[in-house]
Amino acid sequence: MNVDIPEGKNPIEYVWGDMVPGIGLAAANFSLSVYAHTTLGLREFEAARLRIAQINGCLFCLDWRTERDEQKVEEEFADAVAEWRTTDAFDERTRLAAEYAERYALDHHGLDDEFWDRMTAHYSQTQIVELTMSLGSWLAFGRLNRVLGLDAMCVLPGH
Repeated sequence: MNVDIPEGKNPIEYVWGDMVPGIGLAAANFSLSVYAHTTLGLREFEAARLRIAQINGCLFCLDWRTERDEQKVEEEFADAVAEWRTTDAFDERTRLAAEYAERYALDHHGLDDEFWDRMTAHYSQTQIVELTMSLGSWLAFGRLNRVLGLDAMCVLPGH
């Protein structure tokens, strides 16, 4: 489905703001908070975010790269995320972030003790909660953008 966007309106701002201002503003604030207040390293953050983007198929999310301190992940990073099981481009925290993202999105009932033993060996409980909230944001809002066709209407600045 594609939402009808009035001429001259930004699709995201219209859908998230004008159509459902009570919900959309809260959703936008949550989404922005994930980026503004993260304590996770850029590579693990982007591995989780990109894995959710790949699962959702959100075109905008797939094209986006988080920037911190004028740094972004390398161009090939998204390919490594897709191959998180076998890539040699990741340390264990980054690999676990991609794995958690995939399992969170596709098999959250399958998160077993073995997985949590590996996660807690590399992440604190606070970091796991933060990553989980981030995953929830990306899964919900990236999927919303994809399902409503907003991802194809939005263009990254500079593109």
